[in-house]
Formats: sequence, structure tokens, C-alpha cells
Amino acid sequence: MERLCATFILCSLLIAGSYASTSKETLQEAENWFRNLSQRRERVAKLRFYIQDVLGGPNATIWEVARSEITSVSHTTFGQIRVLDDLITAEPDRNSEKLGRAQGLITSADLRESALAMNLNFVFTAGKYNGSTLCILGRNPIDTTNRELPVVGGTGVFRMARGFSISNTYSYDPVENYGVIEYIVYVSYV
Repeated sequence: MERLCATFILCSLLIAGSYASTSKETLQEAENWFRNLSQRRERVAKLRFYIQDVLGGPNATIWEVARSEITSVSHTTFGQIRVLDDLITAEPDRNSEKLGRAQGLITSADLRESALAMNLNFVFTAGKYNGSTLCILGRNPIDTTNRELPVVGGTGVFRMARGFSISNTYSYDPVENYGVIEYIVYVSYV
């Protein structure tokens, strides 16, 4: 038993050591990238994709995690907090090319109109931006068209990202409780 424990501890230390050196290499690469920031060229991109919102049922991708005392009597569901993990697709059809996930937190944050305070991360898992993320943050008055939210950052290809997004409800099926949101993102990154 002692020999098994010693072998386990030795293996754990070797794995931890290799992880630490990988982490140091990653940190060093990030440090070098940042040091050379002034020599990097700024790029711009326009992205268009669709978020597939499954608002109910056993396969829902949006879930309530908290509510205030007045949420149930508020016509704007004020105080409701939900998390989401929605599919991002290249086209409005839910079976079109899968580009990644939209993950984040949405809060009903207006007593007078239906408006959300949003913190969304677009996590790209396919295509040109595979492995990168974009983060948007802001107020989303969901009953209006051309809702603008700022791009406040990103990772991977989108390090140091800034810009804005325009979103619109592409479709909503109340029977299926299923919505499709179109996003057009104008982003500048280094």
C-alpha cells in the first residue's frame, strides 16, 4: 500500500510539474505578445451569426437562477436573473453550421420596460475564430430593433477587442418557446 501511495504521489508531482511548465510557457507567450503590442497591427471584422434560444422544456438553454420579491408581479419581470448557454450558428436555421456557444448572465433590470442587463461571452468553437471569445456587456431593450451593446473585450484572436454589436429578434415561436436572435458584431482587435 505504501508503495502504491508513493507511486501515486510521484505521478501527481510529475503531472503537476509538467502543467506548471506549460503554464509558464503560456504566461511567457502572453508576456511577449503584450510587450510587442505597439508593433502589432489593428484589424477589424464584421461578424454575423445567430443565437438559438431554447426558452423552455427539458432542453432549455436559459435557466432562472434568482428572482426578487416583485418579479412575479412586475410586468417587466424586474429582478429575474437567468444564465444561458445557447448555440451559435452561422445561419438562422438551428441545424446550420455550429460556430460555438453564447454563455452568460441576463438580468431583467428595468421597472418600466422590458430591458435586460447582459453579460455575454461568445465562445467560438469552430471556423476562423475557433478558440477565441468575445465579450459584450450592457443594456438590451428587448422590444426594440437594432439593439446596440458594446464589445468590451475578448481572448485568442480577439485579444484587446473593442467595438459594438447590433442584435435583433429574427424569429420567435411561442408554441415551441424557441427564439432566434441575429447578431452583427463590428469588432476591432490587435
